[in-house]
Amino acid sequence: MKRSLVAMSLALAAGVAGAQQTVNMPIVIELSGAGAVSGTNFRDGAVLAIEEINAKGGILGRKINAPQSDTQSNPGTSRAQVQKAIDSDPYVILGPVFSGSVKVNMILCQQAEVPQITGAEAADITQAGNPYIFRTSFGQQMSMPKIANYMRDGLKAKTVAVLWVNNDFGKGGRDTFVKEMAARSIKVVSDISTESGQVDFAADVVKLKGANADAIFVYTNEEESARFLREARKQGIAKPLIGETTLLGQKVIDMAGPSANGAKGHVGLSADAPLPAITQWKEKFVKRFGYVPDHNGIKGYTGVYAVKYATQKIGKFDRKELAKALHGMTIKPEEEPGILMETTWDANGDIDRISFLAEVVDGKQKIVQTLPKLGK
Repeated sequence: MKRSLVAMSLALAAGVAGAQQTVNMPIVIELSGAGAVSGTNFRDGAVLAIEEINAKGGILGRKINAPQSDTQSNPGTSRAQVQKAIDSDPYVILGPVFSGSVKVNMILCQQAEVPQITGAEAADITQAGNPYIFRTSFGQQMSMPKIANYMRDGLKAKTVAVLWVNNDFGKGGRDTFVKEMAARSIKVVSDISTESGQVDFAADVVKLKGANADAIFVYTNEEESARFLREARKQGIAKPLIGETTLLGQKVIDMAGPSANGAKGHVGLSADAPLPAITQWKEKFVKRFGYVPDHNGIKGYTGVYAVKYATQKIGKFDRKELAKALHGMTIKPEEEPGILMETTWDANGDIDRISFLAEVVDGKQKIVQTLPKLGK
């Protein structure tokens, strides 16, 4: 009996010791459904960072354990998956990317006091007073002014037509964009909503052609953007097609083929940015996963390294202290190479860093201008 008790005690001790050697960082992300392209890139970027960190001993001596769960691009499913992740006592939660999902699940992380690293861009996500939400991409309130300035100063546009996807991401972007247009006296002459997962854009393109605007702003998900570009070129639209990161991503270029050529816009992140750190990251990603990443891969990768850096700064695994530390923190590549670009988080969890103007040329995203941090 004594031997059995001793054996049991040793087994329990070994289990506790094993648990102490890991830190739990679940990835709750879109692996199927309309957000699969974005979510898979984010997941793989995070996995690449985790593998690198674990190979070097982890964070403060602990290896990262990152179980994955699929939101199916559904807000209700995402909420359930985040609750399951919280039940596992996580240090942070990585994801999701879709704004609609984050809006319904971030309250759970706030109540549990678990920092959430998201790739979502809807403006109001970080305006709800949640101290545990942090972006790894620009919110729409940061990116739309840069697009609006380009419309006014680069294109000299006086009128614009808007095509947007009718979900939280699309509506938030549309509303912010229209506001920025009004502030610059650019008239919106056509305002067309589309559905998530929409396949046929023929009627929408007819309406856009009829509006005869100086430029067309496209704000839809990746697969829809590719379908729209093919239809727009088929119907001979010659007006400038302007968008944000989702119009110029690698998956859109791959799906749209030559129809993507000429598309322009602002990209907060780009795997084709003319920075040595980004080039090296892209090469590692392609070697590891066998496909060319888009901006969502960078979101996942840098999010993990931000957690690593902030945790090492506070010197312990404390969720409340981690959230406090990230607010107002600036991470420079010379201090943490995995951050790739100097990045600052403000009091709301929004980021500020350089971004880019880009154009699709010969099937590739070409950076034509680097834009400074807004805080500089």
